[in-house]
Amino acid sequence: MTAIIGLLLILAFPEIFNTLVNEDFEFQPYMMLFLGLTMLVMGLREFQKGQKDYGWLSIVVFIFILFVSFKSFLLK
Repeated sequence: MTAIIGLLLILAFPEIFNTLVNEDFEFQPYMMLFLGLTMLVMGLREFQKGQKDYGWLSIVVFIFILFVSFKSFLLK
């Protein structure tokens, strides 16, 4: 699971840096999608550890970020 989180963050970091430097928000929905997937993986990992509170919190945040990401895709 840690490798998946690391991979998602490595994929998202160059786009985050490019957005901040160039003020180009074209790929922001994709960054939000990767952030949501990262939160999902973190939530599942918390469930495996037995920490259900943080697991549910991460899952709820994932659903919210997924909603915002899809809304951004539709408005684009």
